[in-house]
Amino acid sequence: FFCLARVRTSPTATIIQLSSSYAPQFFQSNTMKFSTIIAIAAINSAAAFTAPSAFTRSTALNAGLLDDVESTIARAADYQPGAAKTAFAERFKHLQGVKVKTVGEAFAEFTKILGQPINALYKNMMTDIVGTTHLTVVNARFVRDPIWSLGMISALNLLLKNYPEEGTQEKITSSLFECCGLDEAEVRAEAAELKAWVAGKSKDDITKALRGEGDGPIPAVAKATKDDEYWMYSRFFGIGLVALMDEVGVEMNADDVYPVMEEFVQDSLGKPHFTACSDSDTYFKIKGKLDLMETMMKEIEIREKKRMAQRLEDKAETQIRAAERQAEMADEVEKEAAKMSSQ
Repeated sequence: FFCLARVRTSPTATIIQLSSSYAPQFFQSNTMKFSTIIAIAAINSAAAFTAPSAFTRSTALNAGLLDDVESTIARAADYQPGAAKTAFAERFKHLQGVKVKTVGEAFAEFTKILGQPINALYKNMMTDIVGTTHLTVVNARFVRDPIWSLGMISALNLLLKNYPEEGTQEKITSSLFECCGLDEAEVRAEAAELKAWVAGKSKDDITKALRGEGDGPIPAVAKATKDDEYWMYSRFFGIGLVALMDEVGVEMNADDVYPVMEEFVQDSLGKPHFTACSDSDTYFKIKGKLDLMETMMKEIEIREKKRMAQRLEDKAETQIRAAERQAEMADEVEKEAAKMSSQ
């Protein structure tokens, strides 16, 4: 191990000269800092593999790059968790050292709370939902709002409505809320309140509300979103907006929803709309597959009912024929008995 002594650049390569003086003391107190320095120096040395177009330009670039490396090294050497002098660090420094579950731990807790295996057709989907939801709610920038809550409830209702085992859907939903540290009653209450508020509204009313105009849950969310420079978009927020569009009569297909989503997110909220539009496209792709699967299941159910009705009809006919044969046999027996008694 060595300590950094001097950095010198040339037109074709970056040469790092190292000294072994005071190596033991440096190793004991600065192992992690030294790893950061070496990584940064390695990035700088990558310039050696790029052919310069001109000697003077290369020299100027290397000199500027050296300044950046030196400043980066200085910052890395002085780094302390939660002690950065930035607005972001000041806002979230109270979360320094907070223990966060891994995705694997979250799913293990979900499985333990559920207490029964998930249907094989739904296992991959639920693994993705548990992981995505967990990573969203543990993010320091995440703030739950009624639109997000409506999106989560709408998504779970869509994905689990055809779950084969009756009654398991509610258990899966409750286990998801609990393993992610969410209060199911609060989330459902927020979603119901927003759905009641939007009843009878139009798309233009939603647009105005997302601009912060008027009263109700949406203007409050819009104002908080615009005032927060670190506001974080997540998938359920986009699905919540799709659910609002459905309530106000927007045609539910990807082509019609895309421009409305752009209007809601970019024009009204002032936030980038690309991820929200992508999530809405994904939503309709999944919805189309689920609708197709539901149609197929209904067709299978209808065929099974027809087969069962046919089997019952055949069974009834068999029983009727058997009864007729028994009646005929009884008549014959009576006739034979009457004939023998007359003799």
